[in-house]
Amino acid sequence: MTHKKLQIWFPLLFSIVLIAGMFLGYSMHNPGGKAGDFFSESKGGPLQEALYFIQTRYVDTVHIDSLQGRAIQQMMSDLDPHSVYFPPVELKEVNEELAGNFQGIGVEFNVFNDTVNVVYVIAGGPSETAGVQIGDRIIRVNAHSLTGKNYPTDSIKKYIRGESGSKATLDIVRNNKALSIAVTRGTIPVPSLDASYMIDKTTGYIKLNKFTQSTYEEFMQALEGLQKQGLKHLVLDLRGNGGGFMNEATDIADEFLSGDKLIVYTEGVNNPKREYRCKRQGLFETGKLEVLVDELTASASEVLAGALQDWDRATIVGRRTFGKGLVQEQYPLSDGSAIRLTIARYYTPLGRSIQRPYDKGKKVYMDELWDRYSNGELMYADSNKIANGKSFKTPGGRTVYGGGGIMPDVFVALDTTSYQRSITRLLVNGDLNSFSYNYYLQHRQLVDPYGNAADFIKGFNGNAAGMWNDFVAYAAKDSVNLTGIKPSDKTSLQQRLLALLARFKWRSSGYFQVLNADDTVINKAILSPVK
Repeated sequence: MTHKKLQIWFPLLFSIVLIAGMFLGYSMHNPGGKAGDFFSESKGGPLQEALYFIQTRYVDTVHIDSLQGRAIQQMMSDLDPHSVYFPPVELKEVNEELAGNFQGIGVEFNVFNDTVNVVYVIAGGPSETAGVQIGDRIIRVNAHSLTGKNYPTDSIKKYIRGESGSKATLDIVRNNKALSIAVTRGTIPVPSLDASYMIDKTTGYIKLNKFTQSTYEEFMQALEGLQKQGLKHLVLDLRGNGGGFMNEATDIADEFLSGDKLIVYTEGVNNPKREYRCKRQGLFETGKLEVLVDELTASASEVLAGALQDWDRATIVGRRTFGKGLVQEQYPLSDGSAIRLTIARYYTPLGRSIQRPYDKGKKVYMDELWDRYSNGELMYADSNKIANGKSFKTPGGRTVYGGGGIMPDVFVALDTTSYQRSITRLLVNGDLNSFSYNYYLQHRQLVDPYGNAADFIKGFNGNAAGMWNDFVAYAAKDSVNLTGIKPSDKTSLQQRLLALLARFKWRSSGYFQVLNADDTVINKAILSPVK
């Protein structure tokens, strides 16, 4: 037996030996016992029976919960790549991510110089009500110190967050003065909509980072706001959107498609075919529409993009999507854990399967994204193909493909521009974030007068040179010489600094508004043919 085959069969052989050993141990402990008596003391399948005897007969104390967890994880790993097990300690955070809110004090923080710094205070949240400000340094929460080298972010969150209504006493430092502020924790929204603004008088932009329970509501508020500003042409950015709740995606699709058009259908061995159709008149059934996608656009995002492409409603711009077309449903377990189990596959209105193959194992499946980079697919349109993908014709005569994600109508290559190593170190080490944060605190009077990010972009140019000179001096302290860098690198870094500066005032919307001003994919989308 080869080493590779041994790896494959070892878990099964181990299980057989384990059960055989348990059976032999039972026989030795109960001389004359019948073979059928082995399982007479426990009901259920072999796994439950094995756990029962380990718990009641094993020579040493066993943590049965962790043993069960590992057994379930092993079972799930033998299924598809998207069926997963969540232990009780992880489940709360996983659910919060898709719920669109969490319980906490309502601040964003970053760790600079081993200290927790408040970089944003959510308007109307518990911290703003209590008087917490951007620039405050949190030293302790309920007398528990948060200072120290390499203090894990997850641990900081654990102490800051808590049940709504509970108290968090923050010991902070503001302008070198120590203060103590009591904050009553509350429900804090986590937006799934990063940005919404008008690019020009008729072109609007909306970016969604995931599909949570509040995404459709957030999207509708943004769409209605843009329409009041004269929206005729929408750019919907789903790049990097890994999905979430499918019903939120289908509700959004309904706003773009007319009649009772099919949006998506699901089907599995134990789940009969189920169709999801348009149910109402949409707000944007006519007008130019582009959907931006990339290799990290997945699941519910692909459902939305696929439906709009199948009905010739939108132009898909970017690169082939991830290729996750499996439907998961979450089932709670008795110990507070849960499994998220694949129960069906997604199919676009034309019958395209979104899911790419996973029959060669999880590692090969996940490495496929790296393979796209290695074989040139992310850089060249001619390489941007689905292997063995079946072709389909849309009502408008376009050829589309199934079997591995959504192929774009307009290809835009990955930006492979790379900084020199010293500049990359500034980005990786967080020096860019640290500088922009301190610059904002020291020059708020230059940013705060602007009413919105658009005015900031137009009006801050006069101060951009001064900020760049300060950054050059800051980088020099870290032995990084920026005086002779390529003009393209300088322009890129300046834009990043401006985007980070805008984020302190207008959050992610301001950040993307600055970055998008020179975004190749957005520029290509605006110039794409009308659909």
